[in-house]
Amino acid sequence: MNTFFTGVLPAMWGQGVSLIREALQICWKLFRIMIPVMVLVKILVELGWVAYLAMPLRPAMALVGLPAEMGLVWATAMLDSYYSSIVVLLSLSETIPLSVAQMTVLGTMILICHGLPVEVKIAQASGNRFLFQFLIRLVCAFSLGFLLHQIYSAGNWLQDPNTIFWQQEGLKDPSLLGWALDQARNLLAIFGIILLLVTLMRILKFLRVIDLFNWLLTPLLRILNIGKEAGTLTIIGMTLGLSYGGGLIIHEAKSGRAEPRDVFASVTMMGLAHGLIEDTIVLAMLGAHLSGILLARILFALLAVALLMRLVPRLSPGIVHRFFYSLS
Repeated sequence: MNTFFTGVLPAMWGQGVSLIREALQICWKLFRIMIPVMVLVKILVELGWVAYLAMPLRPAMALVGLPAEMGLVWATAMLDSYYSSIVVLLSLSETIPLSVAQMTVLGTMILICHGLPVEVKIAQASGNRFLFQFLIRLVCAFSLGFLLHQIYSAGNWLQDPNTIFWQQEGLKDPSLLGWALDQARNLLAIFGIILLLVTLMRILKFLRVIDLFNWLLTPLLRILNIGKEAGTLTIIGMTLGLSYGGGLIIHEAKSGRAEPRDVFASVTMMGLAHGLIEDTIVLAMLGAHLSGILLARILFALLAVALLMRLVPRLSPGIVHRFFYSLS
């Protein structure tokens, strides 16, 4: 009993304090990026400036088989979040009905390219270039949307009228106070999940499960040219979301444990395919088909990053450092 109080208990307390300190360090790096950007974006939304961003997207909507008005939905998602775009979509759904194929195309584009001001800043904080991360998500979202439109049209698939299962009373409080409370709850949830992830990662490393996990992922990581240090974090970001995986990858990048090239591949992969659980469920509730919002999104992201990681190493260090990611 004395051993428990003099040895085990202090050791457990020390580990707990260490875990909380590490989670706070990660969240501090993350929140100091997220909070100012969230406030700025909210101001732009309240001023109605999102509509101006949607104007150039109107011609692009025709190329992916969507009504011009859906440009406003996508623009809202890009600037703010897909939850905000849902509000816009629901307001248009009665007068501008979509087919399942159209909803799948729109949903896939939203999931690849949403929350750019916050998420691309997170990518930048890990040493990646802001402009490239912005453009790769925009281009890939549109390209996959165009490809899915061509496939669904050619096969006459998913052409039935779309049914939205989302209940409007479940939408968030639109007031400023409601928004502030939502953001506070989100930030608190992020801290809780990051603390859980940090704890889980330390346990898995102690049990050498991480080594087994990396061994199993070796074929995929080899295709993507992602090193083992960033491999597990990439999977976390893909399944849970860029805020969680991005926060951990920033921590790894700052510590020097992950190579800049691995961080670049990891963050790019997370950008194109993240939140595979929650985000997919939300868009499925809007009627989007899993063939686009899940399967096509994963396969397209794997292909894009695999090609990218074979192209970038062939470029000169100066070009890589200037346009893709920091080499130091």
